[in-house]
Amino acid sequence: MSAQNTKQAPDGGWGWAIVVASFMGQLLAYGSPQSVGVLYPEWLNTFQDSKGMTAWVGSLVSGVGLIASPVCSACVVNFGARPVTIFSGVMVSGGLMLSAFAPNVQFLIFSYGIVVGLGCGLVYAATVTITCQYFEKRRGLALGIITTGTSIGGFLYATVQNEFIALFGLDGCLLLIGCFALNIIACAGLMRPLHLPAYYLKQRAALAEKTEEKVLEKAPVVEDPIKKNQSVNVLITGETKERKSLVSYVTLVRLVKKKQKEYSEYLHSTAELLQNRVFLATCVSLFAYCLGAYTPLLFLEDLAQTEGLISGISTIPLVSIMSIAAGVGKLLLGVMMDIHWMNSIFLYSFTLLGTGVVLLIIPVTKNYTGLRVISALLGFFSGNWSVIPYVTTKVVGMDRLTEAYGILMFFGGFSIMLGPPVAGWIYDWMHSYDLAFYFSGSFVLLGGAGLFLAAVCCRNNNQEETSTPDTECINDYDKVATVA
Repeated sequence: MSAQNTKQAPDGGWGWAIVVASFMGQLLAYGSPQSVGVLYPEWLNTFQDSKGMTAWVGSLVSGVGLIASPVCSACVVNFGARPVTIFSGVMVSGGLMLSAFAPNVQFLIFSYGIVVGLGCGLVYAATVTITCQYFEKRRGLALGIITTGTSIGGFLYATVQNEFIALFGLDGCLLLIGCFALNIIACAGLMRPLHLPAYYLKQRAALAEKTEEKVLEKAPVVEDPIKKNQSVNVLITGETKERKSLVSYVTLVRLVKKKQKEYSEYLHSTAELLQNRVFLATCVSLFAYCLGAYTPLLFLEDLAQTEGLISGISTIPLVSIMSIAAGVGKLLLGVMMDIHWMNSIFLYSFTLLGTGVVLLIIPVTKNYTGLRVISALLGFFSGNWSVIPYVTTKVVGMDRLTEAYGILMFFGGFSIMLGPPVAGWIYDWMHSYDLAFYFSGSFVLLGGAGLFLAAVCCRNNNQEETSTPDTECINDYDKVATVA
């Protein structure tokens, strides 16, 4: 292994340049998706399609990135953060610019929902990975700084997109936002790799192996300077080729069997995790939460216009309030996790229950000031994403954190993709948002109550067994940041 690949995390120095680049990368990538609620009413007016169909655009841009997170992480591991960030910058920028020329909602679902969503997933995986490489002791602080880029981006872009739509129209707004996203490529220039990616290590090993093979092939020719036995050399060459083809076939079979074994072991391990009642309750609660909690981000601005609470969009839109409150929530909830007596599962359950109650209040709120307060509360509770890694660690332990977190993200991403379209279909059916928000709030409440009851039952039945993981989790909180 090369010396470059054994470098330790400097915990400073050029690492702070990495933090700045990663922060700006997340701000530029997630700014528009986090404030998609500003674009949603414009798409409804432009394409005159149903709310359920149009909602797929906003739901996919967040859900696709979560579902594809294992693939995005694998790309970063194999090719490095810098190439992946450059490619993701092209994807995000290209998707936004393509959306400016969208002839219908179906095209937007592809260009904005899938292309921009995958680009955001790649940016997130690359920025988090390279930040973890450069920081060890201050990893929590560094990750906290870069992940607030999504909240600040949502806050700024909501107002910026609103002004651009007023000045240049929807198409001009998307073109300008797409041009801004090209600066993600400039951010990638600062991401100097601390470790060689796996792809380059494999290429180096393959090149060394080829060099050794060429030397071995030339060796018999050097030993026969007179070149009398040409027929024997031809026979040996033929046997060598047959032997190589046989070795290649055997290697391929072994590789297939190895992959099959790994997949079967992964499925078996996943089944074991889902047999854990508290972890299964966490998966179900996250599914229920994402099914309802993402609905206000997309529909709250349209609700205010539909009910006549405001004409057009406010100078500081509701999604801006939600985004900045989400940043505050991430920081405060993260700080609360450092309190030694704080139970992460109960804290997470409280945020779910609070979100459900606030969602149920939306239909009875009849003024714009009330919606602003609701937006702030929903944004603060949405900061519970920073608590999920700690909850996962407490339930399954550090050894299985990465695997369990991937399963949770799949549940969350799949639910985010379904939630807004279902709420939109309810509006198309009832011509009112009331039932849609009652549906969303009820699901979130059920998820929070289910997780709370599962945690209480497990704690009462296994008081002595759960005390040890609590201590282990507190000691390993600095490691949990790598999955945050």
